[in-house]
Amino acid sequence: MKPRFHGARRRSGLPHAAYTDRTMPGLATPRQDSTVGNAPLEADSARAFLQERLALYGKVFFGITFAFYVVGNLAEGLLPKDGRSDWARHPANLLVLASTLLTLGLWLACRRGAWSEAALRVTDASMLIVTCVLCSGFALAPFPVDAPGDPRARALLAITNTVITRAILVPSTPLRTFTLSLLALVPVVGTCYLSYRVAADPGAPPVLATFAALWCLCAAVVASVASRVIYGLRQAVREARRLGQYVLEEKIGEGAMGTVYRARHAMLRRPTAVKLLPPERAGAERLERFEREVQLTSRLSHPNTVAIFDYGRTTDGVFYYAMEYLEGLNLEELIRRDGPQPPGRVVHVLRQVAGSLAEAHAVGLIHRDIKPANIILVPLRGGAPDVAKVVDFGLVKDLDQEADGGLTHTDTITGTPLYLSPEAIRAPETVDGRSDLYSCGAVGYFLLTGTHVFAGRNVVEICGHHLHTPPPHPAERLGREVPEKLAFLLLACLEKDPGRRPPSARALLASLDRCDDVSPWTEPDARVWWSERGEGYRRRPADSGPVPFASSITASAVQRDFGPPPRSVPR
Repeated sequence: MKPRFHGARRRSGLPHAAYTDRTMPGLATPRQDSTVGNAPLEADSARAFLQERLALYGKVFFGITFAFYVVGNLAEGLLPKDGRSDWARHPANLLVLASTLLTLGLWLACRRGAWSEAALRVTDASMLIVTCVLCSGFALAPFPVDAPGDPRARALLAITNTVITRAILVPSTPLRTFTLSLLALVPVVGTCYLSYRVAADPGAPPVLATFAALWCLCAAVVASVASRVIYGLRQAVREARRLGQYVLEEKIGEGAMGTVYRARHAMLRRPTAVKLLPPERAGAERLERFEREVQLTSRLSHPNTVAIFDYGRTTDGVFYYAMEYLEGLNLEELIRRDGPQPPGRVVHVLRQVAGSLAEAHAVGLIHRDIKPANIILVPLRGGAPDVAKVVDFGLVKDLDQEADGGLTHTDTITGTPLYLSPEAIRAPETVDGRSDLYSCGAVGYFLLTGTHVFAGRNVVEICGHHLHTPPPHPAERLGREVPEKLAFLLLACLEKDPGRRPPSARALLASLDRCDDVSPWTEPDARVWWSERGEGYRRRPADSGPVPFASSITASAVQRDFGPPPRSVPR
């Protein structure tokens, strides 16, 4: 049974009609979602699946018939020919060869182009009937006299296996499968009758042909039952993967606060990502934080912040929200695959991230988990190349403590240790927007040098570095000169004292604009990179990925356990 939903729509001053693409799943009837709005997409998906399965049907039967053809001809060459006919020109061998060529043609033809559904249905029916007609010829073209087995039994075995296997491989309704199976099985009853007339006494053919007809009827029933079970299971899976107007297609990532799936909307062709919190993860507090995450994120509209379309909760307690689907790669993957980035590109990415943070900070929101894995680089967005998107506001803190509702614990360090600010370690309750700027500086350092600001054997050692160790100059880490103004700005963001950092994300933006010793990263540069090097890196991005260390530890544990910082920073 399809779950019903309740949810809320993103606020805006625009008229309701402008939000037909953001309507909450609970506001439309499930029957409308599944039949009217979803028809074009589901019809195309069903057509493609049918073509894929017909190709598989041809491939499987080509393998079977080709094996029989090869084995039969090898046996002809190895066995003595005393009194036996030439197998290469024997009718049974020619029937096997015809079946082999026919199924090979089906396999190759269905692998090319996009056929219409009507053509696929006609091909499905004609292939089954023609294949069974060829197999029924075995009853009239027996193998040589010394070959074991009854020719009618071989024909029945070949045809019943064909009918049942087709029912398993090709999606079809039970009625269609039963009808096609009966039509395909009629010829073998006739050839068995004719064969029995030649080989038996005059009274035997009707009785023996009746037994053949019963076997065929049993095969048709079994095939229709197989279609009913498989067709029904596929429908059940499709319904189970539906969240209101969204159908989940593929898991693309998993983070601390939920799992992300690629999805499609019932009435829109726009790609969508759906993040949900499964019931097994849903404690009361976690569910509240997850719902609060989307409520806060939906207040943001900056082009470099992931857009939230709608959200809701199923009757089973699964909370979800739909957001824009980003096809690209995160900054962590970028460095892992492409190495340190040009200074101009570092400035280009940081400007976009700072713009996203400036809007969030202006409405009183702190991200608290800025890291490379949470910044997705998209090849093209709104006509602009190399667009950075900030995602995963799962640890976001609302500076309005009343709105926060106590869900952000003051004794818990939240975030990723490699990008934590010192105050997030010492006193998490005191963090403000400048904590995000520290993380932003660490991300820029990572992009520029290809290495983390600090490394360590465990979380405690890394936190100790953040608290006490001055970061090395980027040129020292990179081994070559870097633009001094950019290096100075990154080190300013990494100051231990928040008061010595840029005072706000907008101030960071202004400072980035003043880095005039950096060669700009232009649109042609971005387009060339993506066309020559980026296409091989593109993938469906995870909302967030695994991090080297635990993402949440208690402040008291760090303050109790770490001792004096190491004298040198691992490089």
